Amino acid sequence: MVQQIAFIITLGVAVYFIRKRILLIRSTIKLGKEKIINDNKSARFKNLLLVAFGQKKMFKRPIPAILHLFIYVGFLVINLEVLEFVIDGLFGTHRIFAPYLGGFYNVLMNLFEFLAVAVLLSCVFFLIRRNILKVKRFWATEMNGWPRLDANIILLTEIVLMIAILTMNASDQVLQERLSDHYPATGALLFSSLLVPSFQSLDTATLIFIERAAWWFHIVGILAFSVYITYSKHLHIFLGFPNTYFAKLEPKGHMENMPVVTNEVKMMLGIADANAVSSATPGRFGAKDVNDLSWNNLLAAYSCTECGRCTAECPANITGKKLSPRKIMMDTRDRMEEVGTSLAKNGSGLNDGKSLLGDYITKEEINACTSCNACVEACPVLINPLEIILELRRYVAMEESGAPSAWNSMFQNIETNFAPWKFSPSDRFNWANELKK
Repeated sequence: MVQQIAFIITLGVAVYFIRKRILLIRSTIKLGKEKIINDNKSARFKNLLLVAFGQKKMFKRPIPAILHLFIYVGFLVINLEVLEFVIDGLFGTHRIFAPYLGGFYNVLMNLFEFLAVAVLLSCVFFLIRRNILKVKRFWATEMNGWPRLDANIILLTEIVLMIAILTMNASDQVLQERLSDHYPATGALLFSSLLVPSFQSLDTATLIFIERAAWWFHIVGILAFSVYITYSKHLHIFLGFPNTYFAKLEPKGHMENMPVVTNEVKMMLGIADANAVSSATPGRFGAKDVNDLSWNNLLAAYSCTECGRCTAECPANITGKKLSPRKIMMDTRDRMEEVGTSLAKNGSGLNDGKSLLGDYITKEEINACTSCNACVEACPVLINPLEIILELRRYVAMEESGAPSAWNSMFQNIETNFAPWKFSPSDRFNWANELKK
């Protein structure tokens, strides 16, 4: 009974903190501007199935993709066992499904153990890859400090949790032989049975303590991990799915215009009905802070895996410029968290004297972008850093008139000559005069 009460309290505390974080994340995403995304649902579900569930874009690099797939499938499947943990914890039972599932329970347990070992080995490989082989994209400037530590904490936690599962199963198998009335038979378990010899020499009381300690460690670890994820880059485990669904479907070269500006231009050209144009004030041109971005831009920032594939493919970054698409997303998320947490505490929020542009992302960074969409193509969960960069640049150009002088000359030429070059439109086809000779 004591264990049941302790479990209910532990579960309740975890649910409280997870709910609190979910509500904060939701309200923070809602800081963004409204944007209706309900078109082409079939294409969006296809993205969800192939890219999010199917990990399609990960397989551009097969070895990391396969190992990541083990972790991904392990996360989905092994957590089915957590259902049994929760029921056992609430009702004081032990392996409640074993008597009802019979031989199929043994199949499931062996599958869980296979995935546990696969997850363990994959995490070890990724730790070596990050910290010993030091893959370049994991050691960029923006990955110093917390981002690098966060990744290592996640990998180490997964390793420890998988060891707890195998330890629990190994001690449980010995207890099944000694106390068959209280420990339902699971059948032979391929991987944990390798650990059984090291437990057979222990007395029953010690085995019970080890089994219960491993059980508690695993379930408390899962619950604590679930809370931690909401503060971590691994939030993409959950938000990657809606992000792929709401991702942009237009061709990558397509840039969204501001409707107010488009209508003004059409009116000037005489191709729009003035009465049909909204009289609403245009508001801010572009984005200075997170509330000027759309809600799905903010969702994308929370969905960022910090894998760095975008930055690794960015030609500006490769040539030594300051731009890192990954940093753009990380900075956006950091600013969102700062504002959202402040508002939750009735603080100043967006009126804290800071902004996304300037305090987090510099003009040097956004001006280095070539708008090539390499970062968009590289992202495994369809995040679009370019949309944020373009909105920030739009603000600088249209609100501050702060674009580089060469750009301003180009803008002026387009306005007066309808082309980026400084010559009269009447001279545009002079080059063709030579063809008449």
